[in-house]
Amino acid sequence: QVQLVESGGGLVQPGGSLRLSCTASGSIFSFNGMAWYRQAPGKQRELVATISTGGTTGYVESVKGRFTISRDNAKNTVYLQMNSLKPEDTAVYSCAARTPSSIRYNVWGQGTQVTVSS
Repeated sequence: QVQLVESGGGLVQPGGSLRLSCTASGSIFSFNGMAWYRQAPGKQRELVATISTGGTTGYVESVKGRFTISRDNAKNTVYLQMNSLKPEDTAVYSCAARTPSSIRYNVWGQGTQVTVSS
């Protein structure tokens, strides 16, 4: 099965930027869609952004205008560009993918920590 590996997390000051990467061990064309989720301490996991095989994107309201999801098919990588970061964006960010046989995201990365603090 194709595996997902995230990178790019870290500590950043409010107003700063980070770019997360999610690299698949195989072709991302094998998935029907990919997404970024996040989970903050004591909170439920939240869907942050999605991207279809055709490039159609979607975002949770709280990150619209600040975050951008994109994909590089040649590199089998999906990115999450995060700008104007706020303390409330602090969370573990995970990449997810949906195989053709599933209606839910069923392939997950291990997650990467993003901390926004001064």
